[in-house]
Amino acid sequence: MLKSMTGYGTATFDSDSLSVTVEIKTLNSKFLDIYCRIPRQYSEREIEIRNLLTQVLERGKVELNLTIQPKGTGAGATVVNRALINAYYRNLVESSQELGIMADPTELFKLCLQMPNAYQTDVPDDARRDQDWGLIQKTVHEAIDRCNTFRKQEGKLTADKLEDYIGAIRLLLLQIQAQDSQRIPAVRERLEKQVKDLLSDDNYDPNRFEQELIYYIEKYDISEEKVRLGNHLDYFLETLNSLDSNGKKLNFIAQEIGREINTIGSKANDATVQRLVVQMKDELEKIKEQTMNVI
Repeated sequence: MLKSMTGYGTATFDSDSLSVTVEIKTLNSKFLDIYCRIPRQYSEREIEIRNLLTQVLERGKVELNLTIQPKGTGAGATVVNRALINAYYRNLVESSQELGIMADPTELFKLCLQMPNAYQTDVPDDARRDQDWGLIQKTVHEAIDRCNTFRKQEGKLTADKLEDYIGAIRLLLLQIQAQDSQRIPAVRERLEKQVKDLLSDDNYDPNRFEQELIYYIEKYDISEEKVRLGNHLDYFLETLNSLDSNGKKLNFIAQEIGREINTIGSKANDATVQRLVVQMKDELEKIKEQTMNVI
């Protein structure tokens, strides 16, 4: 099943001692790029959280925000570090006086509250931390599952778009096939003229005549390209609907589709076919854009 790299998932769980909220956002990225914002007292758990994200989300730019709100005045309560804030304030006042700046005391106090370690959090004991971690882990799993579900839903919408784009290219290929039957007589006429000019040459060389004939036949014939393009379109849809569908593989197939379209355009030497080729390229660009956003 196709999955988008764009996703969002959030989950919240409560216990007697704390409330846990996990928010996960994912965006496009060539590789898996994880950024975690978690409270300092659980920083040793970051590797475990990263492993959970890697197992499920696979690829993309992943941002996880873990918010923990203690309840009551027990373990985990947060208080203002008054001694440190007083030191910050005195230092700022002295600095402003030295610089001759009339600083607003309220603004200085606000600035002190934003300084490092302005707040103190009581660290719970190991038993309580393990119990709290069970709730945190459950919340992380739930947010990951919801983000993954979101990705699958977006992937289904993307797959529908890709099928439409492939269908549009297939219709254009049918028009090229129809135009090709009208193009061949004009090509034959040009070849006959060139052959007559060659035969009328006093320096006529049978070997060169054969080489020229083969060259022009290969130059104007797009039969193989049309067949290969149709096969690539079939293979794209087959891969899109397979269980192991992924954006990289689809992008590789799209590149092969582009090669055949370009070859048809360069060999056809026909204005109508050229216009159809331009429309094919437009649909192909849409395909490439979509495959860049799927895992």
